[in-house]
Amino acid sequence: MLLRIDGHCVEAQPDQSLLQIVRQLGLDRSELSSRPLAAKIAGEVFTLNYVPLRKKDVDQDRPSMRRAMAASGGEVRLLRYNDEAGKEAYIRTAQFVIFLALRQLWPNARGMVSCTLGSSVFISVTGAEDFCLERLKQRVRALVQQDIPLIRRRVPLSQAIEQFRVSGQEDKARLLSWRSVDYFDEYTYGDFADYYYGEMVPSTGYLTVYDILPAEGGFLFVYPDDQDPNVTASFREMPHFFSVFSEGERWCELMECATVADLNDLTASGRIRELIRVNEALHEKRFSQVADMVCQREAKVVMLAGPSSSGKTTSANRLATQLRVHGKKPVLLSLDDYYINRDKIPVGPDGKLDLEHINTIDTDLFRSQMRKLLEGGEIRLPSFNFVTGKREWTEKCLKLDEKSVIIVEGLHGLNPVMLPENVDKHLIFRLYVSPLLPLNLDDHNRIPTSYLRLLRRIVRDYETRGASVQKTLAMWDSVRQGEKRWIFPFQENADVIFNSSSLYELGVLKKHIFPLLTAVQPEDACYEEVRGIVKILNFVLEADVDDEIPPTSLVREFIGGNSFYR
Repeated sequence: MLLRIDGHCVEAQPDQSLLQIVRQLGLDRSELSSRPLAAKIAGEVFTLNYVPLRKKDVDQDRPSMRRAMAASGGEVRLLRYNDEAGKEAYIRTAQFVIFLALRQLWPNARGMVSCTLGSSVFISVTGAEDFCLERLKQRVRALVQQDIPLIRRRVPLSQAIEQFRVSGQEDKARLLSWRSVDYFDEYTYGDFADYYYGEMVPSTGYLTVYDILPAEGGFLFVYPDDQDPNVTASFREMPHFFSVFSEGERWCELMECATVADLNDLTASGRIRELIRVNEALHEKRFSQVADMVCQREAKVVMLAGPSSSGKTTSANRLATQLRVHGKKPVLLSLDDYYINRDKIPVGPDGKLDLEHINTIDTDLFRSQMRKLLEGGEIRLPSFNFVTGKREWTEKCLKLDEKSVIIVEGLHGLNPVMLPENVDKHLIFRLYVSPLLPLNLDDHNRIPTSYLRLLRRIVRDYETRGASVQKTLAMWDSVRQGEKRWIFPFQENADVIFNSSSLYELGVLKKHIFPLLTAVQPEDACYEEVRGIVKILNFVLEADVDDEIPPTSLVREFIGGNSFYR
């Protein structure tokens, strides 16, 4: 069978793995930045232990070609750390090694993946009174040096559930009880079994760049640097972010909903309606507290920022409502109206406009207008016409009085260049909104914040803009890159970080999104991304409780029925 791997043609032999072929072609490397970690074939991601051509069966005349290889016509693209799928395979491998080391050293301990902090992840450890970070690091190094092959195997679902119960991993056993198919894929070593819902690298020896740092209640695992994967990323403390995520975990305890299995139990029993009411009450209480802080500071401007699909618009409106309770007169403004004309934006190296870039905003105009308002002057408000790509001037003028509070919503709201000079900075309150979902699949598999935001965006784009799943996913990588550059570096600048996630919304979103996802075909370019989304949603019980969700809910911004849009 003739394969074409990154442009290199080679004849594959029966039972020869991709890894063997890669090494045969001299494409393997010692440096992580250039080392192949996985492969993409016909839109799907595969481990390098994948065998393209199997030896013939007794009832066949010739070796059998694997389905994906046949669909790709022999075309294989190798994935490295700078590919998102390659990075994810590396991180899954790191998780496997870490939890294997914990199991070997402290069999009765519970290690749990918590929040991601920049280029690191916090893992809590309980039940290990003699926990020693140096011992853990030594064991991880030993497992890496052993270069243990990571081979996935398929077992009957009932067998997997039983083995996890016997080994004390009740969290996994409960999760698998909601699985709809009768088998389960897992990776094993000795008596340890685990799975991370995606491919891993071929062996533990690939884990060459990482660091393990001490942290209260556990430790931090630091990833390779995104810009230079041959070195570990620099760790930056994020106390505000960590505090908010910890608060979210306390909400989980309060509402008895820490994992997807917990959520499913609440959905099945009907108690999800109570969960919705409590979650919405907690959000309302938090908006009230933010309004209290704005008023206590006597702030005149609230700069509200957040990544895509974080619920910024609804948050701005709900904060405005709470400010009215204080007798304030909130004014909602959007940074979108300060875009410069499209024909004035310089193109990037790829010849395209980067609409996430700070240079798309007329920062000079914004700063001067905010300064004038704070000094008691009057301004004329701009409006951006997205059809013509040009700024227009409205007839609306604005001047603040003693009760006025401006709420400015936009991507770059926390960027220091947006702050007007020579004004009292206490007059400006900075609010960061993001859905920091504390819900885990199980102890070893958290649901990334970006996953929830992507679900929200797919549903909203389809419901309100008529956009297909394919179109939304085609833009998502560009959106994520813009967030990494222009939002995440400034999130710790916020006076308050508001967690806009709702513990119940995965079940609600599944009702809206699942038919859209299952309609995507293998030949679609986004098929592998859709498979990754579906892998998690397959464990979530659909919740038909839209009637319980109030019209001012953050979730309504995405599923429809939001009263702020009427």
